[in-house]
Amino acid sequence: METFDSLDGALLIDKPSGPTSHDIVDSIRRQFRLKKVGHCGTLDPNATGLLVILLGRATKLSEKLMGADKVYEGVAKLGEATNTYDLDGEITASLPVPPLTLDELNAEATTFVGDLLQPPPMVSAAKIGGVPLYKLARKGIEVERKPRLVHIYSFAFSSYSEPMASFRMSCTKGTYVRSVIHDLGQKVGCGAHLFALRRTDVGRFSITQAISLAQALEMPISEIERRVIPFLKLAAAESAT
Repeated sequence: METFDSLDGALLIDKPSGPTSHDIVDSIRRQFRLKKVGHCGTLDPNATGLLVILLGRATKLSEKLMGADKVYEGVAKLGEATNTYDLDGEITASLPVPPLTLDELNAEATTFVGDLLQPPPMVSAAKIGGVPLYKLARKGIEVERKPRLVHIYSFAFSSYSEPMASFRMSCTKGTYVRSVIHDLGQKVGCGAHLFALRRTDVGRFSITQAISLAQALEMPISEIERRVIPFLKLAAAESAT
């Protein structure tokens, strides 16, 4: 019978704003001197929230776990469009925000619910011919991107105080939330970009189960072992879906 180490499993991290998802993986690998560390689904540097870190032999489950649905909470800023569709980019258009109510915003949001063909943004890690799009974008090169089929289960705004609108979205893997916000901004006629984003759920995992990166890096290995979701439990949960 195959045996597993106590660190073969998943560690749920509440990613802070700033570092990349790869930076988080590197920090965990170095701190605990682990050979195999990966993650299930990239978060942009400025995004926060749930990052599922896979340790040891659990990295074999990466592809299956990456297919899980996601839930996000965020803030859209109306009146400004950027070249990256988020706060990091350069403003490409600035227009007055028309009179809008929360109900009107939600009426627009419902038009995005369902299947959606979505091309990846030029500033993204998606690759064309093996080259990440963001590297082409840095050179001022824009190429045609093949749209991907994604599905948005729900998308609704909970509050609106011009120009900021808070929302919650549930969607399939690979959905670019910032693209949805950009497109919504075009529909209401004033442009918009993603001002803040937080991932709260990845499949069966919730942000309420996660610990901060700072907490994780200060913990003794025995505490990390206690918090790891074991490989067999991960595999059983995956096969049940």
